Amino acid sequence: MFRFFETRIDTFPAAPPKMPPRGLVPFILHYSKPLLPWFGVAAVLTIALSVIELTFFSFTGELVDWLASADRATFWAEHGPRLVAMGVLIVVIFPLVVWFQSLVHNQTIFGNHSMLARWLAHRYVIDQSLSFFQNEFAGRITTKVMQTAQAVRDVLMKIVDVFVYISVFFIGTLVLVGQADPILIIPLVIWLAGYVAILVYFIPRMGEVSSAQANARAELTGRIVDSYTNIQTVKLFAHSRREQDYAKEAMVDFMGTVYPMFRLTTRLNISLETLNALLLFGIGGLAITAWINGTISPGAIAVAVALAMRLRSTAQWIIWEVSGLFEQIGVVKDGMNTIAQKVAVVDRPGAPELVVPHGEIRFEDVTFHYGRESGVIDDLSLVIAPGEKVGLVGRSGAGKSTLVNLLLRFFDVEKGRILIDGQNVAEVTQESLRRRIGFVTQESSLLHRSIRDNILYGSPDASEAEVAEAARKAHAEEFIRTVTDPKGRAGFDAHVGERGVKLSGGQRQRVAIARVFLKNAPILVLDEATSALDSEVEAAIQDHLMTLMAGKTVIAIAHRLSTIAMLDRLIVMDGGRIIESGTHQQLLDRGGLYASLWARQSGGFLGGAEHREAAE
Repeated sequence: MFRFFETRIDTFPAAPPKMPPRGLVPFILHYSKPLLPWFGVAAVLTIALSVIELTFFSFTGELVDWLASADRATFWAEHGPRLVAMGVLIVVIFPLVVWFQSLVHNQTIFGNHSMLARWLAHRYVIDQSLSFFQNEFAGRITTKVMQTAQAVRDVLMKIVDVFVYISVFFIGTLVLVGQADPILIIPLVIWLAGYVAILVYFIPRMGEVSSAQANARAELTGRIVDSYTNIQTVKLFAHSRREQDYAKEAMVDFMGTVYPMFRLTTRLNISLETLNALLLFGIGGLAITAWINGTISPGAIAVAVALAMRLRSTAQWIIWEVSGLFEQIGVVKDGMNTIAQKVAVVDRPGAPELVVPHGEIRFEDVTFHYGRESGVIDDLSLVIAPGEKVGLVGRSGAGKSTLVNLLLRFFDVEKGRILIDGQNVAEVTQESLRRRIGFVTQESSLLHRSIRDNILYGSPDASEAEVAEAARKAHAEEFIRTVTDPKGRAGFDAHVGERGVKLSGGQRQRVAIARVFLKNAPILVLDEATSALDSEVEAAIQDHLMTLMAGKTVIAIAHRLSTIAMLDRLIVMDGGRIIESGTHQQLLDRGGLYASLWARQSGGFLGGAEHREAAE
């Protein structure tokens, strides 16, 4: 039975995620479409419970009048059928409706809705361009995805619970009280006007504060996660106190939203309780007056006062539900601003897979300024022949890494195009493009999973033997055998911690290189790939790297020029342009920027003749 209701919704649909709409209602519906029929069922059940509850109150009034006037000897004969019917309603029908409502709420809606929204939001966000993640805290994005998904569910649930219930219950109350004596409707109408006034005044203000609070909470979470993620840097520079102060700033801002919220809460409580007291006083006073005048029965008085008491407690619940509704709406709006952003780099409709039979790379008049007017890459043209090994050289900021990022299509060029074997990288699928490029960065971060899983990222279907061979070629097998984690997992099964913090920089780099060995893509990009390795380990894997490069088109970036001097061609960049090109010896003979950089490195930072003369 539970399983039946739990499986009414496909929580993890396989269809590609679509961009969420920016409007509040369309955004909520975007993440709720499969559940809307079940919200309809929940609304019907809420109406049924409201009607049953009103029936209880109505019958209570009748029962009081029966008991006041009936003959005990004939009571059962006169009223027995009604009593039995009410007993069935209380003992059988009411529990069945509650049971069915609980299954719909808890098993079908609550269990599935927020996870469905998280699944859709996560799939959309993870496809965002690299710049999206560079401009936000990872913890802040995570908070938005998690909180917004739950808030979407809560908004719809509160609408069903509150507005459906109060509409039916209040209309029923007016009918029952009006049947007893129309004059008793007056206090209810006055109370309703005051109640609406309270809602109109307080709820929007609480919604504004709630929205600010959700944003402040996300900022606080982002700062704390940022500190924890970079805990090694925090410890290295002895900045624990600085990070405490950094988090405290966000905590102070958060408290700046907490105090206004509770001030509103106190004022709301006072206003509501005063209004409820006036309702009870008005209903009670008019009912007693009507009884004295002989226009109302004791049972009607019992119903009117009981409904007033019930309305009093219900009003408290409703106002908190409504304030909670506006709070969740604030969370949804805040999350919508992050989640419903257009993806900057997208595949064109019907984009084909990239095919790399040769590996020629062409940069044709490429310009890229990160959205600014100038700088970075300007009208750059470069042809890398199939199987050619090319080194990119230049000062920091010359545009080397940006050129690689454009090749990988982390960003789209602003002008020109990039071709691989004649195929524009902007016109093929991003996944196929990146599957055919092996990339080792200077600071390779690992996933907080096992060493095996991190190596398998290069080729998820690889065998255990292939994983071990890749680790051997990267000279990682020896240290992997010694690694353990706090849960007792060892070797390839050991988990490496967030971003691989349990491993040294050189160990992380070797795992990353093993991953690329396993990927075995036809194009290879090495961005300071061996910078974290000591000379002995670098020399040990150099032969394997040369084997990996065999038959591939290679782009290598290195500040340590000795590591790329043997490549087929060196491209010297400065200010986003190519200023020199040739072999190592040709560039030295030319006496340009490359020769100057080589002289500094081979002679030491203070080893040049000019520095020695100045020292003398």
